[in-house]
Amino acid sequence: MLDSVLVANRGEIARRVITTARRLGVRSVAVYSEADADLPYVTEAAEAILIGPAQPAASYLNGPALVAAAQRTGARAIHPGYGFLAENAAFAARVLEAGLTWIGPSPESITQMGDKINARNLMERAGVPVSPGTREPVADPAAALAAARQIGYPVMIKASAGGGGIGMSAAAGPEELAAGFETARSRAERFFGNPGILIERYVERARHVEVQILGLADGRVLALGERDCSVQRRHQKVAEETPSPGITPQLRTRMLAAAVQAGQAVKYLGAGTVEFLVDVAAGDFVFLEMNTRLQVEHPVTELVTGIDLVEQQFRIAAGEDISFLPADVTCRGHALEFRIYAEDSKRFLPSPGTITQWHEPTGPGVRVDAGYAAGNKVTPFYDPLLAKLCVHGANRAEALDRGRAAVAAFGIGGLKTNLEFHAELLASAEFSSGDYDTGLVSRLRG
Repeated sequence: MLDSVLVANRGEIARRVITTARRLGVRSVAVYSEADADLPYVTEAAEAILIGPAQPAASYLNGPALVAAAQRTGARAIHPGYGFLAENAAFAARVLEAGLTWIGPSPESITQMGDKINARNLMERAGVPVSPGTREPVADPAAALAAARQIGYPVMIKASAGGGGIGMSAAAGPEELAAGFETARSRAERFFGNPGILIERYVERARHVEVQILGLADGRVLALGERDCSVQRRHQKVAEETPSPGITPQLRTRMLAAAVQAGQAVKYLGAGTVEFLVDVAAGDFVFLEMNTRLQVEHPVTELVTGIDLVEQQFRIAAGEDISFLPADVTCRGHALEFRIYAEDSKRFLPSPGTITQWHEPTGPGVRVDAGYAAGNKVTPFYDPLLAKLCVHGANRAEALDRGRAAVAAFGIGGLKTNLEFHAELLASAEFSSGDYDTGLVSRLRG
């Protein structure tokens, strides 16, 4: 096992990685910006080091400073968490060049999957279903209109690089396409430094379902079940569950097999996720993208399988065997995750401020992965995710009941949160039925 690890992240995911490191006897080193000095993860690590000022570019996105911090503290490995530099192939290569262990897939795998168009083309060659779309970046509005006519409306406009739903929109016709293309291109350039645009067929009333994979050193790729991520606002996930209530056992079997094919096609190593768009009416699915890192919503998979995914990341990176037998993997019960953000529940706008009250729910099947506590300040510099509230039950009905009770019992004061939204979500007949799609939040908001 690795003897030490620097966690190149912050908040709840840094705390999550540190927890597993401590259990395994691995010395953890935390990094923090000037804005995060008082957060819980800083004191919970064996050692903590100031990495820079609040601005991400000068702290958590400063690759050379992170590598130097690992070398200075004697950390022999770097875990990137998610976001920031987790899917940055150049940073992964820098870590390896410094003689450190990178807890993640190879820089080559990250590069292959980092561009949506390249990833689609590669998956199509590997036999993974993809939707009709452009095989090269679309350079101008005229080319976008020509592509859309060939694909057929409605279409989805996406930045080829990056993620998080930035610059993404649907177009039902030429006018919407022209406007959406310009917006997507400008945002792609600003956020990702790459103006490349992908046009692909838009599946109406689709579900967003992803498969958790683990790539092993011997070349095997394991699929550890799926997660339904269809509850989204602005194309960004806000609640997830497993198993997906919207797919049949037959479709699940095909999807898990396709995820394994995808992982094998890029010689994937470690924990990752293959995302699909599911057309429930047609009973079919297409490849969406691959996330070459640990997902925010990984706890629901841990709850139903009993497998610590961070531990498996450590083991795989260290060249050790995983801690379970693949043939023994069983998904038991049902789990839900609710992302608790410092944002208002109506318009979903960030709401920074000081937390005056923090009371976490407890009870059977309840898990809270939190990045904050009472007295901490939520600043505008980072994503406003406060915590992930997860519940597990013997079946979906029990998980829903536990979710309602846990949301009601979660007390956060001093700033606005989206707890009210989650209460509304859990009270909705559509979500409770399990028969919902990616348009659910828009319908709840009228």
